Amino acid sequence: MKYIDQYSSMATVIGRMLANYSNSHEWLLPTILLLLLPLLCLLLKNKKTTNSNLPPTPPKLPIIGNLHQLVGGLAYRSFHRLSQKHGPIMLLQLGSVPAVVVSSATMAKEVMKTNDLDCCTRPASPGPKKLSYNYLDIAFAPYNDYWKEMRKLFMFELMSPKRSQSIWFAREAEVDKLLDTLAQESGNPVKLDDKIFGLVDGVIGTVAFGKIYGKDKFQKQFQKVLNEVMDVLGSFSAEDFFPLTGRSVDKLTGLSARREKIFVQVDAYLQKMLDLHLDPARSKPEQEDLVDILIELWRNQTSSVHLTADHVKAILLDTFLGAIDTSAITILWTMSELMKNPRVMSKLQAEIRTCTLQKPKVLSGDDVAELKYLKMVAKETLRLHPPAPLLLPRETMRHCKLGAYDVYPKTRIYVNAWAIGRDPKSWRNPDEFYPERFEDTDVNFKGYHFELVPFGAGRRICPGLAMGAANVEYTLANLLYWFDWELPGGMTRDDINMEDEGGLVVHKKIPLCLVPIKYCRAQN
Repeated sequence: MKYIDQYSSMATVIGRMLANYSNSHEWLLPTILLLLLPLLCLLLKNKKTTNSNLPPTPPKLPIIGNLHQLVGGLAYRSFHRLSQKHGPIMLLQLGSVPAVVVSSATMAKEVMKTNDLDCCTRPASPGPKKLSYNYLDIAFAPYNDYWKEMRKLFMFELMSPKRSQSIWFAREAEVDKLLDTLAQESGNPVKLDDKIFGLVDGVIGTVAFGKIYGKDKFQKQFQKVLNEVMDVLGSFSAEDFFPLTGRSVDKLTGLSARREKIFVQVDAYLQKMLDLHLDPARSKPEQEDLVDILIELWRNQTSSVHLTADHVKAILLDTFLGAIDTSAITILWTMSELMKNPRVMSKLQAEIRTCTLQKPKVLSGDDVAELKYLKMVAKETLRLHPPAPLLLPRETMRHCKLGAYDVYPKTRIYVNAWAIGRDPKSWRNPDEFYPERFEDTDVNFKGYHFELVPFGAGRRICPGLAMGAANVEYTLANLLYWFDWELPGGMTRDDINMEDEGGLVVHKKIPLCLVPIKYCRAQN
């Protein structure tokens, strides 16, 4: 309070000087105003801080703030360790950027429901800005009228029941191909990571580009570029944390050049696909793909958003980035957990093989819908291994209260879904893989239960949630119906490595290698 009193007295003195000299000493006015401005700013800052109830803050260093506490590890784990000492809501200083981290279901609800409208925009970031064609997508675009129209278009035009049916055709075809491949390799070790990523890529590629995707000689190159995009989006960018000076640092480290190079490669591929679809000589496909629908919207301009080729490419890239890694990673984590927990594996296979009729080829979507224990297993995997542990960062648009604490505009918000899924206040024995915990509860990951938020909640919930869940459940049901699974010779379940690594999304550090044994249905 003494500082406020001192600066108030100084302001009073300067005010009297202005009154006395403004008429006869005109040259003093601008000089005094220059002196007064920083004093008033300091006065207001001290007053705001004095009257604020800010979240707990770990000790920080000059300039870099709390960044040093994130170096050398996975950010969501570092945030979790800090939250165990400072609580489920913390205020960190990441360089020059204030950031709030929430690590409990209660605080997640505060962010994504109670104050959702105040906390639902995205922070500006050079990587997403460049790779989304200056925020023409849905995932990284700031919250505004444009974003609302684009999300509405995506949900009603691209996720309609008709579109969902065409996605099932692609899903069944890719799973059928995988089953044939595994049958040929029955009894031999298989790198399951390659197979599963190839399957999901095939599903999304077919839905987006049609049947030409699997026949495209540049498909492998595009997959490689997509991996680079995910790597860049998850990399440390100095400009993210030091907006005024970080751009020069990113140029020195080569990150800016790498980002530009990858964007050029992605854009060239997406433009090639657009050109193929716009070719007048192209025969009409049996089923429209995503590019066909977007081109139709582009040509007809039926929405309030004036679409361009860049809008189409931004949505396409969003679709690939949001769908492939998240689904594939979840399938692989599930298979890893099942191999480490043979009791769960046996129970799940018994359900699949008992509740489904003997099938000549692949299970159907209707079959999978009846598998209740499978859904519990999927939820338990997403609780322990959310594909994007910190979700995508949010940013506050105005002052709000998160619980009892003040949070000011332009504060970055991180929701630690990984920590929330392991919070002992929400989950009994949180580190144990135990799907039965969902048996007598309606808790799900659709955004209504904040103790399980792998896809987010509120306005920014993942729009492809249903498609991703179907990819995971359908693939797992078929893998476990048609095959028994063993570890390569000499390995035990204790040898399965469960370490993770990554940036925006988190992969298994050591790829999963398993031996498929074709199941003889006569035993059933």
